[in-house]
Amino acid sequence: MDVFVGVDGGGTTTRAVVVDEDLGELGRAEVAGSVVTVRDPGPAAEAVAAAVREAAATAGVGLPVAGLWAGLAGAGAEVPNTAVTARLEAEALARHLRVGTDVEAAFHDAFPSGPGVMLVAGTGSIVWSRNPSGETHRVGGWGQQLGDEGSGYWIGLEGLRLVVRAEDGRLPETTLRAGILRHCGASSVSDLVAWVNGAHKSEVAALVPVVVGHAKEGDVGAGHIIDRAVSALTEQVRAAVDEMDGSRANATVVLWGGLVASGGPLEDRVRAALVEMGVACDPRSVDPPMGAARLARELVRSHRGARPIA
Repeated sequence: MDVFVGVDGGGTTTRAVVVDEDLGELGRAEVAGSVVTVRDPGPAAEAVAAAVREAAATAGVGLPVAGLWAGLAGAGAEVPNTAVTARLEAEALARHLRVGTDVEAAFHDAFPSGPGVMLVAGTGSIVWSRNPSGETHRVGGWGQQLGDEGSGYWIGLEGLRLVVRAEDGRLPETTLRAGILRHCGASSVSDLVAWVNGAHKSEVAALVPVVVGHAKEGDVGAGHIIDRAVSALTEQVRAAVDEMDGSRANATVVLWGGLVASGGPLEDRVRAALVEMGVACDPRSVDPPMGAARLARELVRSHRGARPIA
């Protein structure tokens, strides 16, 4: 019996699931994560290998498995994808292997087949869609320098910018000043320069609860940041839906990621904005490793010469 492994890997965790031909779950594992980088793809490959081996042991299956599909944060561009794929091939985990993005893995669980739109908003932001013809389309996801509007990183950075501009007198005073200084362990606004220069993307995104909290307490500047974040995220969905067929009433949108998934700080605002736009949100849950496992099965079937099915 062929078995398949799907992996969902990010900066925090790497999760693997082992399934059979019918996508019945045989075992799971979770280990520490690592984002793929061109300079050093090793840590991400090691995290995937550790998760796959642990999941296989839990499932009681041997390696190599028939197929492995790993959806990894940072693997969207060709160069880092090639680098981490080469490292994983050396691990002899599967007879057929492919590396894609964590967004693709999540999307293929939310929408195994047919058209759909997924808004992912966590540390970064992106919208992924599939039209009725089966063609996929991406909006956003251009990274912290060129995009990620409305994301956790964007909100955190805008909060920092609000504080320094208010310090200059270019903007009104903000209660966010005290909250951000406390969160960053800074004694003055000047200290924020060194803090942000040394901060990881996720550390900047961790400022989201501070900004959201002050917005709820009535700080005008913080509230404006959240308004702009909601607008940016819904505009990405608008572009994706309009690209599909122009009919918003027929679009199904799933929200995923720490900002907008169930219980996320922007979930209610984004859902309301999408309803106002004429787009319905589907509350279905998302299991990215299972989406990756589905892709692993399709990968093996395509090599057999059989038509991949959902």
